[in-house]
Amino acid sequence: MSNDNDPTIPPNDGNGTAENSGDELMPLKKDEPVEESKEATEEEDALATFEAAEASERALAEEESQPTDSGADTGTEKPGGMGFIDHLDELRWRLIRAGIALVIAAIGSAFFSDVLVNEVLIKPLQQSGPDIQLQNLVPYGQISLYLQVIFFTAFVLAFPFLVWQIWQFVEPGLHETEKAASRFIILFISVCFFTGIAFGYFIFLPISLKFFAGFGSELITNNIAVQDYVSFFMGTLLTTGLVFELPFISYVLSKIGLLTPAFMRFYRRHAVVTMLVVAAIVTPSTDMVTQGVIAIPMILLYELSIYISGAVQKKRNKQQMQENQA
Repeated sequence: MSNDNDPTIPPNDGNGTAENSGDELMPLKKDEPVEESKEATEEEDALATFEAAEASERALAEEESQPTDSGADTGTEKPGGMGFIDHLDELRWRLIRAGIALVIAAIGSAFFSDVLVNEVLIKPLQQSGPDIQLQNLVPYGQISLYLQVIFFTAFVLAFPFLVWQIWQFVEPGLHETEKAASRFIILFISVCFFTGIAFGYFIFLPISLKFFAGFGSELITNNIAVQDYVSFFMGTLLTTGLVFELPFISYVLSKIGLLTPAFMRFYRRHAVVTMLVVAAIVTPSTDMVTQGVIAIPMILLYELSIYISGAVQKKRNKQQMQENQA
């Protein structure tokens, strides 16, 4: 039995809608906003994914264009160059190679130690005067003498290799044109140094020793301590060797723009007077010929430095004109 007042459930037609109902389209109206919200959510997710991918690509491009500074802290190689630890390691190996070269040159010099001491070191003193005698004042004096002569000879012989090692350490930070001139620069430095050594040994040292031997009272015997003579001998040769590096110094200063030929020509007279005064001071004799022997090479070195500075400036001006035209 059914009561009219009781609610009845209409049969389902299988599509989720009820027959004979005025609200039979209500379920469809409820499903449409759900489908629209799902499509909007999918579009927002796709847009967010695209923006995230685009942002990651921009971040990756910025990381590639700007290298991090981690290489300087960890010592790893950075895209722009070597790290600080790499430079220290490179310097260490350069010093090791230079030390090996010095040891090899010292071993070779040790086989000729007697010739170096008797014929190279003592002979100029013997030629300066017959009354001059060397004397050893300490028990280990002759051992120290031989060691000093051996290592000084090794340094002179290995000088080009030492310069080459220094240049190899500095070369990565130079321009291509400066790298191409490395062999010429090493040869130039070596020639200047050896020329200064030869000048000191064959010209300056004999003049000084002859003056010292002939000066003073005849009642005083010139007995020279061997250590003092060795210091004077090596100091003279090293000083003349470094003085003859003046053309190279002028080349470097002209290369970086701190020295110009016009500046050197303007102060030529001042430089000549200064060199004459220096020659008069370092030359023990009051003879003008002896002073000229010392002063003339210095003046020639100054003139050569002016020529080198002018050549460097001319080349730099030519490069600037080509860059301006380009």
